[in-house]
Amino acid sequence: MPESNTVASLVTAMNEIAPSALAESWDNTGLLLGLESDPIQRVLLCIDLVDGVVDEALRREVDAVVAYHPPIFSPLKSLTGSEAGTARILTLARAGIAVHSPHTAADAAPGGVNDWLLGVLGAGEGRAIQPAALLPASERLKIVTFTPHDSVTAVRNALARAGAGRIGDYDHCATEMEVTGTFRGGEGTSPEIGKAGRIERVEERRLEVVCHPSRLADALAALQESHPYEEPPIEVHELEPRPSRGIGAGRIGRLAPGATTRQLVERMRKGIPAGRFAIHDASPRRRHELVGLCAGSGGELLDDSIASGCTVFVTGELKHHDVLRAASQGCSVILAGHTNTERGWLKVLQRRLRKSLPDVAFDLSRSDRDPLQLA
Repeated sequence: MPESNTVASLVTAMNEIAPSALAESWDNTGLLLGLESDPIQRVLLCIDLVDGVVDEALRREVDAVVAYHPPIFSPLKSLTGSEAGTARILTLARAGIAVHSPHTAADAAPGGVNDWLLGVLGAGEGRAIQPAALLPASERLKIVTFTPHDSVTAVRNALARAGAGRIGDYDHCATEMEVTGTFRGGEGTSPEIGKAGRIERVEERRLEVVCHPSRLADALAALQESHPYEEPPIEVHELEPRPSRGIGAGRIGRLAPGATTRQLVERMRKGIPAGRFAIHDASPRRRHELVGLCAGSGGELLDDSIASGCTVFVTGELKHHDVLRAASQGCSVILAGHTNTERGWLKVLQRRLRKSLPDVAFDLSRSDRDPLQLA
């Protein structure tokens, strides 16, 4: 087995598919149980870590479980066998089985749960109902300095060697601008240009580079060592994340072709065979062009969806009064069952993980199913 196949490898692969930075602030995602150094050969995928899934994980001798819903959510005050949820965690811990949960990170990510559901409905490329904002760690800070023309290359290269100026797969990234600086050296100074006690005007270059927070101290030291001035001018700015239409909570998509509410249900039956469908059809003859959706429980996105012009909203479950509110605004509703709007994405996840870690076996749980059945 290659040394790279560890729990850490799984965490890295999952973070590429569903970056933890995209998770809602109230959520608990990422590696919830296990040691990153432990080897893995077999991983089980499920929506809910119920007793049957734990038994299956033990029987199939897996090394890790990816459970979409986090089995550790509220703060734990004890770990005993007296409560079912903690008993499951203890059982897996004793067996050395790691647990990872993507949850709302997988909802928000491109190619995630909501994009899968959008595809089931036959919609084209969607946009988030509530766009999220991300910024690569290497671009979270910006260092600004000012240097004489003949020193700018040395300073820029020193910053690059210290790890600053990286954007994606590119390094030595910088912005330079012509500026004029002034200064007056105090008594006892030895300015590189001009004389102490006299105001000097100097033609300089403004140099800007982005920087990872973990590299900031090294970058500033490199800047000071390579800069010709006794007191180099240094500014450090924190950069704001950049919102993206393609990531975030929920999705709005344009249907191609448009469809009535019942036609959309038939499309969903093909993509979600186990779905339990309930509808409110505000206008049975209307062919919907714009659909809003949220896998799982999407009530908090209903109003934004309607405000964006959606005439139908698709989710797993809604409160009674949410349905009434949609009806009062002429918006149709399709409810397919909470986990049924999520479970189909596990096959997508399985394919992507197999591609990332081809030497690891990824299996879909046979025990994981909708806890509610039609009577």
